[in-house]
Amino acid sequence: MASADYLLAFSVSAVLLAVVGVLKRWKATSRLPFPPGPRPRFLVGNLFDIPTEMPWITYTEWGKQYGNIIHVQVFGQHILILNSIKAATELLEKRATIYSDRPSTPIVSLTGWDFSFSLIPYSDKWRERRRLFHQHFRRDAIPAYRPVYLRKIQDLLRGLLSTPVDFATHIKTLSAAIILDTMYGHDIKTIDDRFVHLTEEAGKRLTESMLPGCNFHKFAQDTRDLVDKMKNAPFDFVKQNMRNGSGRPSVLRELLERNDTHRSSREQEEVMKDVAGIAYAAAVDTVRINAHQPMFREVFRWRPILPFAIPHATTDDDIYEGYYIPKGTTVLPNIWAMAHDESMYPNPDRFDPERFLNADGQLNADDQILGFGFGRRVCVGRYAADATVWATIVSVLSTFDIAKTKDETGKEIEIEPVFADGVVSHPKPFQCSITPRNNIIRQLITNMTDL
Repeated sequence: MASADYLLAFSVSAVLLAVVGVLKRWKATSRLPFPPGPRPRFLVGNLFDIPTEMPWITYTEWGKQYGNIIHVQVFGQHILILNSIKAATELLEKRATIYSDRPSTPIVSLTGWDFSFSLIPYSDKWRERRRLFHQHFRRDAIPAYRPVYLRKIQDLLRGLLSTPVDFATHIKTLSAAIILDTMYGHDIKTIDDRFVHLTEEAGKRLTESMLPGCNFHKFAQDTRDLVDKMKNAPFDFVKQNMRNGSGRPSVLRELLERNDTHRSSREQEEVMKDVAGIAYAAAVDTVRINAHQPMFREVFRWRPILPFAIPHATTDDDIYEGYYIPKGTTVLPNIWAMAHDESMYPNPDRFDPERFLNADGQLNADDQILGFGFGRRVCVGRYAADATVWATIVSVLSTFDIAKTKDETGKEIEIEPVFADGVVSHPKPFQCSITPRNNIIRQLITNMTDL
């Protein structure tokens, strides 16, 4: 009886302590304001304040009024916009234990895109897939893929020489070709490839599923079926090649050959499909001589490929600079605002690679590519992307002269730098002149043999 009374007393005390702790925390945070931002309306919050086109521009302007951290809410959902590198670093990196989750987005799982560890919540599933991907794309692993991306860059140079007017298609093909060859050992020469088509269509449908007016349930199921095909088709392609004793080396082939026997074959294969699939899906949207390094950095700064990093979410309440940030807040790193911070980059709309040079002409220390993200959610494929884009820039600029094209009267046609509005920012179609720097280079490109 005494032991029962003791257990009851202990349980009641523990509950009381927990309640007191919660009340103390509630009392402390309830007196703190949210970060500044536009005044919310009753029920809908800031629904009508949030722009539908190029929101990163509006949020950058808001920063001049409200500061580098801005709070809005829509139907009770808290949203925190980070407009400075300082705020992003202090929250997403130094407090990564709180800020590494993803917002709950039902459409991602309903359409089958929850295989992508870049979109799923911070969890064991995320850790396992990220760890496996990191093993093959860490910094010291990238040289193994050098023959692949150099071979594909050779194809790019040939394409630019033969049909320079199709430069956008050639660049898009390069991106897809490198990923498909690296992950699956699948060689493509044009963008009209069945695997590329599957990925483009699946990505397009994910975006469309978020738009009003679609037959949501049927659309989501159709998209899920398409995503399954996108993952399974190249996976089955590699397995069939292995059974036939044919095919090229690839990341997926190596994973299959080293299959973990402690887990069921089917379970392990699903993990491999997800890991290979995320790189495969990235192919549709992606594309060290010191003389080119400033240009490399300025290209990423001037027009970030991702004006917003993928949103983070908080897993606990937090206090930052005297402001209260609730658990479950969606956190939007505004890459555009950070890359156009006038205190760091004077005259930020001007394309000026020299801003990355010191007075003595040497590179400065500002080498962070903001579009790769922050903290535990930083892009795992950043080293591969870095190496590929770098090699492409150097190869193209070393072999071709790129200039404004001319009209029939010989007058140069001005290029207006207009970019598409969307999750991924890219230039809208434009014309330019691409010619080999001399006849020797023309012959070298013509006579190149594959590495």
